[in-house]
Amino acid sequence: VQLQASGGGLVQAGDSLRLSCAASGRTFSVYRMGWFRQAPGKEREFLAAISWFGSSTYYADSVKGRFTMSGDNAKNTVSLQMNTLKPEDTAVYYCAAGMRGGVVTSPRSYDYWGQGTQVTVSS
Repeated sequence: VQLQASGGGLVQAGDSLRLSCAASGRTFSVYRMGWFRQAPGKEREFLAAISWFGSSTYYADSVKGRFTMSGDNAKNTVSLQMNTLKPEDTAVYYCAAGMRGGVVTSPRSYDYWGQGTQVTVSS
């Protein structure tokens, strides 16, 4: 599975941004898609996940109510709508695909990763 993330950029605090991730390859075997982010000097942080062939979504408490993940398995895409962005949201954002179950918030549960897209929020 190959993943291509896009949509990052430089925005001001309070702005919105929408990230997209296009999947290709063995997408019929994907179990779950997720979004993570990693700021300099910090560990990779789980943000949201969605069941690839269902409608179940999961969110980290830190973004619940501000971020919304959606998916379209017919088009092999997932998106992350981010509202009311804060400077602490600045990071590289990654989409990921998991081919099996496991702890939804753990990076180890995901087998394929996109290249990342930079999001910078200025105050």
